[in-house]
Order: sequence, then C-alpha cells, then structure tokens
Amino acid sequence: MPDSSDFHHDAVRRRLLTAMALSPLLFSLPSQAAATPPDLARIVALEWLPVELLLALGITPLAVADIHNYNLWVEEPKMPASVIDVGQRTEPNLELLQQLRPSLLLLSQGYGPTPQKLAPIGPTMSFGFNDGSGKPLTVGRKSLVQLAQRLGLEVRAEQHLIQFDRFIQDARQRLQSYSRHPLLLFSLLDTRHALVIGQKSLFQEVMDQLGIQNAWEGETNFWGTAVVGIERLTAVKNARAIYLDHGNQAMMEKVSSTPLWQALPFVRQNQLRQVPAVWFYGATLSAMRFCHLLEQVQESYS
Repeated sequence: MPDSSDFHHDAVRRRLLTAMALSPLLFSLPSQAAATPPDLARIVALEWLPVELLLALGITPLAVADIHNYNLWVEEPKMPASVIDVGQRTEPNLELLQQLRPSLLLLSQGYGPTPQKLAPIGPTMSFGFNDGSGKPLTVGRKSLVQLAQRLGLEVRAEQHLIQFDRFIQDARQRLQSYSRHPLLLFSLLDTRHALVIGQKSLFQEVMDQLGIQNAWEGETNFWGTAVVGIERLTAVKNARAIYLDHGNQAMMEKVSSTPLWQALPFVRQNQLRQVPAVWFYGATLSAMRFCHLLEQVQESYS
C-alpha cells in the first residue's frame, strides 16, 4: 500500500496537472493558406483564447469546447445559447466536429488535439498565449490582427484595438487609487494551494499600463502564474488583495475559517476583496474585464 508521502505526491501531481490544464501553451503557428476567407458562421474554437479573439471581432463561434467551465473561469463575454458544446478542450468530440463541418478550427498551440489530427475535419489556425517575451497582452493584440487577416476583418480589428487603447488610457485615470498600494491577485486551487498571478502574466502587463505594482514578487511559470501553498501568502504585507472566484465558494468558506487564513496580513487588515472570474490567459477582452472588476471594488478599500 502507498504511504502518506505517496498520497501527498499524487495530490501535488494532480494540482499541477489542474494548473497546467487551465494554461494554454506556447507560441503562434501560421495559419494554413486559403484563397478566400472561411464561412464566418461555421468557425469552431477549441480553446478559450481564440474564443475571445473571435468575440472581439464580433463573430459568434458555431461551437466551443467546454462551455460549462468557460462559464466558471471566463464568465464574460457571455456565451450565446446558440453555441454548441463540443466536449473537453483537451479531448473534444471529433465525431461531432466532423458532423459540424467547420470552415475553420481555432486552437491554442500545444493544447488539445494537434492540427494534424484535426486536418481531416477542417483547416486550423493556432494561437499562443505567450511568445517568451512575458507580454501576453502584446501577443494577444498580434493574434487578433492575424485572425482578422485570415477572416477578412482587418477593419474590425483596427477599430477594436483603437477602442481598447482608449479604454486603458481612461482606466488608468479611473483606477489611480490602486497606485498607492501593491496589489495581490490570486485564486484557490484547493484548500491548501493558491494560484497567484505575477510577472509575465496578462494582468501584469495590464497593471504595468495602469501604474499598479504587483505585490507578488515570487517565482512564476511561463504563463505568469505560480501554484503556492497558502502559507506563502503570509509574506505579502502592506498590500491589497483580490481573490478571483470561479464557482468555488464552498472551498473559500472552508479555507477562510482556518487560523492560517485569518493570520494573512491582508485578511487581518481587511484589504481582501472577492470578484467574479476573469480569464487569466485571455487577451484584450479579459484585460478590459479585469479593469472593470478592479473598478467595482475600488471604493470599498480604505
């Protein structure tokens, strides 16, 4: 029989797999060449970053993978009821995809089925969350332009990015109070571990543009996040904190009753606020939602 250390290692592996499963991978792939734009009514997105890119261009996908968890982890933009769920992001229903006859399949590179596996179903286009620069928002902007070029919607992309830049400029003024204190951003993976957002993340690049200091100075992975024991958060002092909820209120209630949680500096100082989900690995729409959520709780801080 396995001893307690075996169970511990298994639990750690499961948590890491959970964190990895939430993280789209690596770089962009060039799209397959096409003489004419695909039918815009028959585009399928198998990961949530390309879902966001489509919606930013005003296109509703025919189908999306894992709509249930999209509603928990992304929440906005709302997924129209007409969109078909094609199963898990890592293992979508290939038979259903074949029946849908998509004009284009949108992927996140390194996540889910390979373009080669999907080739019999339809042409593919892949996007990366990060290119190694540590600037996912910049990468997302480029991805939006690439998708617009593929779909013949360059004007829409240009208009969206102009509106986005104006939004961020205005948000910097509206959120000035955040510049006075470092800000910690995190979610819970289980009752003992947090997913912390730090350097190289989407929200870090947004915070840089807003003039907000990130309170997390520890390590991060390729996607700008870190899975840490909750006890590590005791090192974050004199900071505000925002907890990003993704439908795990029961877990939060259990954790918040523990002495460890109650000893966290930002909890003792009443500097913790809870907001709804926003996608850590998105692009411009996720960045805008993040700013809206900051604004919602801004006045509650002392």
